[in-house]
Amino acid sequence: MKKINKILAANRSEIAIRIFRAAEESGMRTAAVYSKEDRFALHRFKTDESYLIGGNKGPIQSYLDIESIIKIAKDANVDAIHPGYGFLSESPEFAEECIKNDIIFIGPTPQILNKLGNKTEAIKVAKEASIKTIPSVLIKDQKNEELEKVVSKIGYPVMVKASWGGGGRGMRVINSANDLFEQIKIAQSESKKAFGKDDVFIEKFLEDVAHIEVQILGDQHNNIIHLYERDCSLQRRHQKIIERAPAHFLNTDIRNRICKAAISIGKKVNYVGAGTVEFLYDENNNFYFLEMNTRLQVEHPVSEMISGLDLVQEQIKVARGEKL
Repeated sequence: MKKINKILAANRSEIAIRIFRAAEESGMRTAAVYSKEDRFALHRFKTDESYLIGGNKGPIQSYLDIESIIKIAKDANVDAIHPGYGFLSESPEFAEECIKNDIIFIGPTPQILNKLGNKTEAIKVAKEASIKTIPSVLIKDQKNEELEKVVSKIGYPVMVKASWGGGGRGMRVINSANDLFEQIKIAQSESKKAFGKDDVFIEKFLEDVAHIEVQILGDQHNNIIHLYERDCSLQRRHQKIIERAPAHFLNTDIRNRICKAAISIGKKVNYVGAGTVEFLYDENNNFYFLEMNTRLQVEHPVSEMISGLDLVQEQIKVARGEKL
């Protein structure tokens, strides 16, 4: 069992405060980082210690500055780092740097992040688990003419998506070949700014479907559980507006099959930590693997309300080596 006395939240605002609360309730000290633009932000004052990161970098790039965050963590004698969501939360490079510097990364291993944090790699894992996936194509190294042919075969409308990260950034619906390359460039730019990487891919855009996500939790002893599903179909600009649980339109059989599929994907990589497996569900009772968020999500309190568990505290326990 690893000892954690102090946790640093490598994030800002609401999620940083959420991490501090869970840590303090567990008897741990906390540390915050903040960009110069966030010097008066509330999360800086809801913690035991706070440190400026990024120097003259912009407000987003500051929170993507791995070197600066690791240095502060070491100087402050931090035992563990919680990445929150967004920014570096699904970065295998960040998780690797934590491990190299003898700091516990409260999240999946770098190997798991490479397999499931990257959406195109996650699709491969889902196929290995015999879960239906949506037709897609990786853009990297594709020549324009070849890409046009493949996308045409998939059939418009399609969606270009960032391979890393989430929150609706780097996502664009493309309705015709005329918009293909312009929308790809815009998506790459958005992805680069938000996640530090411009890898994008294209998949078939399914209309009139429900968006279902299953909260899972795995420990370091190969135990994985699910905390049932959330219905996140009500969205605007690919951003979830309202989430609810349970998804009232799922019958017991479909609910069990979707939750079982989520567990099987987690088991394929011996998943560790909190994660969300996302599916699209159509009117014919078919469901398709969409992606996996290898991190805590904004909407995690919905699952906390129906399960009675504090997911951030569970993440901390798992990171220490406790069994579920």
